[in-house]
Amino acid sequence: MMDNPRPQQDSDGKAQPGPAPRLDFVGIDDTSPANKCPAVMAVPGTGDLLQVGRKVTDPDTLALISEHTEIADDEVAIWTPANLRPALLEALTGTYTPGQDGPGEPSFEELLTATVRSVVHLEARDTYDPTDPAYLKWQEDGDTSYDWDSWISLVGAAVERGVRFRRLRIVSEPVSDYIRWEHAISYGNIKAGEQVRWLPRHLAFDLPHPVADFFMWDQRLIAYNFTSGRGVDTGQMEYVADPRRIPPVVGMFEMLWERGIPHADYTPS
Repeated sequence: MMDNPRPQQDSDGKAQPGPAPRLDFVGIDDTSPANKCPAVMAVPGTGDLLQVGRKVTDPDTLALISEHTEIADDEVAIWTPANLRPALLEALTGTYTPGQDGPGEPSFEELLTATVRSVVHLEARDTYDPTDPAYLKWQEDGDTSYDWDSWISLVGAAVERGVRFRRLRIVSEPVSDYIRWEHAISYGNIKAGEQVRWLPRHLAFDLPHPVADFFMWDQRLIAYNFTSGRGVDTGQMEYVADPRRIPPVVGMFEMLWERGIPHADYTPS
C-alpha cells in the first residue's frame, strides 16, 4: 500500500492525481462570504497542490487566457484572489504547518456575522420537527412561550447594523397544526427585527420556487437545507456561490415576497 498518492495516467497519457490518504489545509480566502473558498491544500509527500476556487466563466477573460494557453476539455480556469497569495507561497515552499485542518462547515453565526446587506429565508414545508418539546406543550395547553433570547440577540445585532432580514413562509391552507403554532410564536422573529410574510400555497402555484428551503446571504451565497419526510432537519446542506445560479433565485424570491402577506395581516385559516 502506498503512503502517498502518485500521478496516474488517463487514456490520453495525461498525469492525473491518485487517491490521497489525507490533505493538508494551507489557507483560505478570509473574505469569502461562506469562509469556504477559495482555498489551497497540499498533498503530503508529493508536493502536489489542490485549489478550490471560482470557475472563470467570463468570455472576455477566457479569450485573454486563450491567447496564452488552451484550456482542455478536462480543465478549468480558476480565479485566485490576491489575498490568497501568501497561502500559495507557503504551499509552494512547504513552509505551512503539516497536518493542519481547514475551517470546515461554516456556522449560521459565522455566516450572519459576515453578512453586510441582506438575508432572506424561504420555508415551504407544512411541518418541521413534530417532536419539538415547545410544540408538544402548545398542543397540550396552548402555551406559546418560547426561548427566543439567543435568536433575538443574534439577529437583532445584525439588523441593528443595517442587515435586512426577510423570512417568507409558503403554507398550505387550511394550515397544519405546526404552522398554526409557528404563527403563534413568531412574535420572537418580529422582536428580533425580521420581516415575516406568509404566502398561501394556492397564491404561489404559478411561480417557480426550489424544492428545498434555503437561506440567501447578501445575494452572493445560497445555503439549501434538507429535511426528512417527517420534516426533521437532516443536517445536510448544499452551498451555491456560482454567480450564474444566484440571480434566478433572487428574482424568484422577490416575486414570491411580493405576493406574501405581512405577518400582522395574516390569520391562519
